[in-house]
Amino acid sequence: MHQGHDAQPLPLRAGAGGGLSAQTGHSGGFRRAVPLDGWSPLWTGLARVGGVLPSAGRAHADPWALLRRGEHPSGRGRADGRLVRADRSARSDGAPRFDAQIAPGGYGWWYVDAISEDPKGGQGRHGLTIIAFLGSVFSPYYKASGRGAPLNHAALNVALYGPKARWAMTERGQGEVTQERDALAIGPSSVRWTGQALEIDIVEQDKRLGIPWQRPVRGTIRVFPEALNPVSFALDPEGKHTWHCLAPRARIEVDMREPGVSWTGRAYLDSNFGSESLEEGFDVWHWSRAHLRDGALVCYEGTRSDKSHFASAIRFDAYGTPQQVELPMTAPLPNTLWQMERKTRGDRGHASVIKTWEDAPFYARSTLASRLYGEQVVAVQESLDMRRFASPVVQFMLPYRMPRVAS
Repeated sequence: MHQGHDAQPLPLRAGAGGGLSAQTGHSGGFRRAVPLDGWSPLWTGLARVGGVLPSAGRAHADPWALLRRGEHPSGRGRADGRLVRADRSARSDGAPRFDAQIAPGGYGWWYVDAISEDPKGGQGRHGLTIIAFLGSVFSPYYKASGRGAPLNHAALNVALYGPKARWAMTERGQGEVTQERDALAIGPSSVRWTGQALEIDIVEQDKRLGIPWQRPVRGTIRVFPEALNPVSFALDPEGKHTWHCLAPRARIEVDMREPGVSWTGRAYLDSNFGSESLEEGFDVWHWSRAHLRDGALVCYEGTRSDKSHFASAIRFDAYGTPQQVELPMTAPLPNTLWQMERKTRGDRGHASVIKTWEDAPFYARSTLASRLYGEQVVAVQESLDMRRFASPVVQFMLPYRMPRVAS
């Protein structure tokens, strides 16, 4: 592990065009959709019961019009903002710290994603995302409460993709949250930085309403950064929202007891913090990350709530040092079943979806086949629409997806 490189990155300028791209080449695994395990059928059914979508079989010119109200046509305008260096939440060595103070109305999260390396040299049979939330940004309970007590709305979201898929996200109150510099406990689960690895002990259960099986999700995951980055970046001019790519490249060991699955692969680790809600700061964003031969690349762009745009491509070298690079060309991607717009960046503006990991009315996460700076890569991509999140339709459905336990 390399630490202590303090090279100052150049300001991250916006490039012409907007979006991210990838190439239609394919690198093993995730050729077919992993079942959404009750997500889309449940949400669609609830929307119909609530009268916000037409009944099955009824003709409708655009059944998603209510969710798309106020959206801009794809590709309008150009990026005219840039990400600049910030210092929030960073330690001098770039390691995560979990004792950050979350302001009323604000949030903090720590995010891990990973793709398995399969025995025959491919990658992608298994995948995962794990997010530890304080001031849970997508919580309908936090939003309804006025967001005055962020620690009273905490959750560990665990999503396992591929064979033996699982999904869990239970919100817990402040009495079940313990913050220390190197450790965070949310209910029975915990996240701990050992000095060499991030250890995640998972003791969760799928408690979604409408899922007939309340399956446990238990196991241990270890993330070993190949390099640590001490530099964080502001996503807005006022610095109300910051992003810190802690480990652009990492190795991961997954040992799940329930379901019984173990694998190793490549991972990524970052954190985000904000002093206001996401919907106060942003309309939409598109983010992606990919490992390169000697480092990694993150593309981050979107539209803020004041209609200003931001877009940056940040390349990390083998030591984790970030540097501004030219944005690859925009590559549109097909909309999801919920008609979420997705886009990415890549050489010649080409990309293809290998697998849609998450498909929700306001959020999508996918793996992509892409070529970046001449290298064939597998990327993880997400698209977020906070206008959709704030709609009464989505707020009505969210408690069924994210239950809360009393504390």
